[in-house]
Amino acid sequence: MAWLQPDTRFDADAWSAPVIGIAATLAEHDSGWHQHARSQLLYTRAGCTRLTFGDRISLLPPSRAAWIPGGLLHRAQMRQAVDYRSLYFDATLSAQLPQQPAIIGVGPLLQALLEPIAQAPFAHDWQAPRAGHQLALCVLEIAAAPVEPMELPLPRDPRIARCLPVAEQLPPELGELAQRSGLSVRTIGRLMQRDTGMGYQAWRQQWRLMRAMELLLLGHRVAHVALELGFSAESPFIAFFRSMVATTPAAFQRAESARAAG
Repeated sequence: MAWLQPDTRFDADAWSAPVIGIAATLAEHDSGWHQHARSQLLYTRAGCTRLTFGDRISLLPPSRAAWIPGGLLHRAQMRQAVDYRSLYFDATLSAQLPQQPAIIGVGPLLQALLEPIAQAPFAHDWQAPRAGHQLALCVLEIAAAPVEPMELPLPRDPRIARCLPVAEQLPPELGELAQRSGLSVRTIGRLMQRDTGMGYQAWRQQWRLMRAMELLLLGHRVAHVALELGFSAESPFIAFFRSMVATTPAAFQRAESARAAG
């Protein structure tokens, strides 16, 4: 395992082992757009990471992992302090694992396997019986891990995409988007359905939910999150959040804190 400093350059593809593990604690870090031939499992022990792929934004909360297939162009943005582990798998192991990116749940067994594999030296003998069994079981657990709904598909149509702000800013109302893009409301709905599988209003609500979760995971108060997302007060925001995930923002925040601590 390599402990990485913020300015350390690391190339997982430069090694021949079937799996390579690293660890780091980074704050306010932006990886920039990059890709690697090896598939990556990025496990967040503490903190929150936003991952952007070509057609989606994913949120990686604590105690989950992002599966990133080899060759996929992506970007990781870490807010505050993020303590994470990364495993990089060669082509042979990657062939047994998902071919699409996803945020997956990390159960007790997978969590127990991640640390010793991440801590193994780059030259570790993965042919040894115990090491081979650990690695094989880890691969099986990743393949069987449940996918969590922590992603937002992005519109591909450039007329819509260029009118949407950066990820931290609330997307415009439908009428305003129509004015900015020069498209009719009906055309926007058709294009959004084609690109994201949902209408613009539903997509905007999903954006608000993702952003709300991110801000809550970063420790912001409920009142601040409500204001940030354009709600007139806490109560309509709480009602919105409960309607989307069947719990209140404060309960979600407490549960995620407990999950990260335990």
